[in-house]
Amino acid sequence: MKHYESSLRTNSTVDQAQDSVTKLHNSVTQAMSHPTEEMIGQAENSLEHAEEAVRHAPEGSVEGHGVDLVQARLADEKRRLASLDAPGSID
Repeated sequence: MKHYESSLRTNSTVDQAQDSVTKLHNSVTQAMSHPTEEMIGQAENSLEHAEEAVRHAPEGSVEGHGVDLVQARLADEKRRLASLDAPGSID
């Protein structure tokens, strides 16, 4: 038997980007809790995947719906990750 998250999800490029950014959020949160080189590296890898997914989000959106939101979420996660890359840095 198949399990579906929601009948409203279409598995569009926007949905895929949202999922990727959610995974990034979780990865960055883990790295913030355990700021080891390995965890930060995993978060950076997750960032690359999320950026790629967000780049493709407009291709499958209907009139751009959801694209701005996923781009804003990605920007927030990039800021969170950047704060780990340079702890104590002022620039």
